[in-house]
Amino acid sequence: MPAVDLDCPSCGACFQLKAQSHPFSRRIVDAAYSAMVRAIRENRTPNLFALEYALSDWAVVNLILIPSFAFPLSAVEKRKPLAAHARRAGWVGCNILLNAIPADARIAIVRAGNFISPNIVREQYLRVLPFEKLTPEKRGWTLDVLNVLRKLDKTEFALADVYAAEHGLARLHPANRHVRDKIRQQLQILRDLGFVQFLGGGEYRLL
Repeated sequence: MPAVDLDCPSCGACFQLKAQSHPFSRRIVDAAYSAMVRAIRENRTPNLFALEYALSDWAVVNLILIPSFAFPLSAVEKRKPLAAHARRAGWVGCNILLNAIPADARIAIVRAGNFISPNIVREQYLRVLPFEKLTPEKRGWTLDVLNVLRKLDKTEFALADVYAAEHGLARLHPANRHVRDKIRQQLQILRDLGFVQFLGGGEYRLL
């Protein structure tokens, strides 16, 4: 099926598989840009497996899962159209930007050739599962703000720390002219989802 490589016979969940013999960098080459954007907006994105293998001994080295509900539009990078002499001239593909997806949603299943405990994998999946209940538009903002918080690389932070990312968030969401209001709203949503604790006085703790 287009954009779907695997499905689960028990629950019907769909998966796309990207595999290569060298470590993934910050980009994963994906399919058509317009199709991926439409899939995110219509809540039809498949789950993504990113698999690194060792061809010499037919071994899985690393495998991560990115759940279908963890793709903000900011993670989709538009590529240049194919040249006029190409077989599909003018076709526009996309890249998935791994660093635009919060680390919480890049769930390791195999790391350095070792399987992660299924219980740990399930716990990490259940941790981000509440994002599935948000609409794609709201989800994008919430994931982007969570990504900002993770990149602060500290447990406790101030509202001013998040405001420092205002211009970056404004570029990701050009239609919104009240970015600081939106940041405060997303912190409330992340509190309700169990990712942030309000300490008072504009101070927060990342859980």
